[in-house]
Amino acid sequence: MMQWETVIGLEVHVQLATRSKIFSGASTAFGAEPNTQACAVDLGLPGVLPVLNEAAVSMAVQFGLAVHAQIPEVSVFDRKNYFYPDLPKGYQTSQMYHPIVGPGEVEVSLEDGSTKPIRIHHAHLEEDAGKSLHEDFHGMTGIDLNRAGTPLLEIVSEPDMRNAKEAAAFLKAIHSIVTYLGISNGNMAEGSMRCDVNVSVRPQGQASLGTRAEVKNVNSFRFVERAIAFEVERQIELIEDGGKVIQETRLYDPERDETRSMRTKEEANDYRYFPCPDLLPVVLDQAYVEHLRGQLPELPAAKRERFERELGLSAYDAGVLSASRDMAEYFEEVKTVCGDAKQAANWVQGELSGALNRENLVITQSPVSARQLGELVSRVMDDTISGKAAKQVFQALWNGQGHSADDVIEAQGLKQVTDSGAIEAMIDQVIADSPAQVAQYCDAEPEKRGKMIGYFVGQVMKASRGTANPQQVNGLLKEKLDALL
Repeated sequence: MMQWETVIGLEVHVQLATRSKIFSGASTAFGAEPNTQACAVDLGLPGVLPVLNEAAVSMAVQFGLAVHAQIPEVSVFDRKNYFYPDLPKGYQTSQMYHPIVGPGEVEVSLEDGSTKPIRIHHAHLEEDAGKSLHEDFHGMTGIDLNRAGTPLLEIVSEPDMRNAKEAAAFLKAIHSIVTYLGISNGNMAEGSMRCDVNVSVRPQGQASLGTRAEVKNVNSFRFVERAIAFEVERQIELIEDGGKVIQETRLYDPERDETRSMRTKEEANDYRYFPCPDLLPVVLDQAYVEHLRGQLPELPAAKRERFERELGLSAYDAGVLSASRDMAEYFEEVKTVCGDAKQAANWVQGELSGALNRENLVITQSPVSARQLGELVSRVMDDTISGKAAKQVFQALWNGQGHSADDVIEAQGLKQVTDSGAIEAMIDQVIADSPAQVAQYCDAEPEKRGKMIGYFVGQVMKASRGTANPQQVNGLLKEKLDALL
């Protein structure tokens, strides 16, 4: 059987977090009534002229700096001409020949713990089109032009990815970077980030690329993986059956888990690109670029490396906790309050993340604040409460049953008993009430006594209503039972 190699490149469309559109003052707020946020400029009415939004330029340059890209001194807007109902001007203002961000690179983390550099060909600014709506119109199509003119940064990778996992990792890395920078909210469900996936296959060892198909507007990490898996299998089967892959644009249908053809893929000359006569070239001086460089936050890769180096976290923990800026900031506040990075990491990734996942919430929606969780972890570390009681306290805080861990501990009587005298009294009573079990313990082989002591521990914990320190109970019980041998 012939061995095949998959070649993947992504075009990631990131909606920039500007308050107004790229060439007009119309709002970019999500969720407005259809066609209430499209002004005369967005519609291309006669006599109007576009004015470039400086915030969009700033955000594009920040992204370029974050991925170590070249930032050209001059970039130029072009008109991409095509006719479609949701493109009222008959052209899209984009950047074809002189984009605002040149070649760069992103290092992605893979599931086996390794990393791989993925090259970025360029990133360019453009305006979004409107949206065609096909449901609920009785065989007709509705047009919502609210998105028309929304600023997009299109990030084009080189074809450096060789499987679906690498493609998803690259997309996650881009998502992490743009959200860290604050240039996009990255909300894929709202269309703030989506990607076109270019997929081709070639015989193993062949240098030239195969014919690619482009899968348009995939809007989740999982769908990217599934669309690639389907497309790779489709192309290999097609070629092995004697057919040929044609260059075309396809759609991914998540309900059927398949891609299907939309149209044959156009070439650049089909769009008749030419420089936009209404917009001057954008000229960036070095002082402006350096000013933006100085405003960059600590980025995911640097934060991950710091978490490993300074806090002693494992590569896995550091990667999980640094992937999202909100997660990283929450974790660091928990760590600051409790003073222990590993314990903070365990609680954030364990109890907290589990609760968030069950409720389908993001970390910024957590009912338990970072300070509350940090205080709770502190109470475990100073033996005020046991690990089991800590989970009860967490649930109470999650349900809004207290302002702090101390409030819940006091109200529910969960404070751990560490007084040796009190624990010894409970142990003495349990031993007195369990003559048969004591006799079995004394008659057992030494190697079996370790398991048998669990019965006595359980009885003491029951007597203390779970508040006795388990370590102390174990130690004192063994002393007292062994003294009876």
